[in-house]
Amino acid sequence: MKIGTENRTKTIIAGVLLIVAVIFVVRAFRGGDEDASPAPAPAATASGPAPGSASGQAAPGATRTARKPPPLLAQTLDPTLRFDLLKSSEEVAYKGTGRDIFRSQAEEPPLPKPLPPGPQPIPAPPPPPPIPLKFYGFANRIDGNKRIFLSKGEDIFVAKEGDIVDRRYKVVHIGTNSVEVQDVLTNYPPQTLPLSLS
Repeated sequence: MKIGTENRTKTIIAGVLLIVAVIFVVRAFRGGDEDASPAPAPAATASGPAPGSASGQAAPGATRTARKPPPLLAQTLDPTLRFDLLKSSEEVAYKGTGRDIFRSQAEEPPLPKPLPPGPQPIPAPPPPPPIPLKFYGFANRIDGNKRIFLSKGEDIFVAKEGDIVDRRYKVVHIGTNSVEVQDVLTNYPPQTLPLSLS
C-alpha cells in the first residue's frame, strides 16, 4: 500500500537523523578528553635529584618551572589586624569634585546674582484729566465782584472766585479772557479754561 510506504520512508529518515544527532552529542561531550595534557615532569626533592634522572640537570626538551613568589599579605587568610596599614589609610583625605554622585544629570548652572539696585528714575505723574467745563462769559456786579458763566452739556453754572461748581470744581481765579478751575477730588494744579465764544 502507498500509505505504509510513505510512513516507512519517514521512519527511516527520522532514525538516520537521530543517529547523527547522537554522534554529535557524544563528540561534543568527549571532545575535551581526547586532548590529554602531557604528564608533568617530576619535581626535584630536597634530598636529591628526581628519580629517573642521572643528575640534578633536567632532561633535554623539558622545561624548568619557575618558582612562585610568596603570596602577598592581603591575599592570605591571616586574621591579624595591621594597624600600620589602617593608620596610613586614615590619613588619606578625600577630595571630591563637589558633584553629587546620586544624581544622574549634570548640575544646573548657578543663577546669576542680581545687580545692586541703582537709582530708579521717578516716573512722571500722569497728566490731569481735562475739566469738562466751558467758560463762555462773565458779568460785572455793582459791588465789583465778577460772576462767570460755565457750562457742562446743557447745565449752566454761575459762580464767583472760591465757589465750587458741579460739586467738585473750584473757581480759583477769574481773568478777562480765561478762568482757573481746580478739581478738588484729584487735587491736581488748577487748569485754565479760555473764553469760548461758541
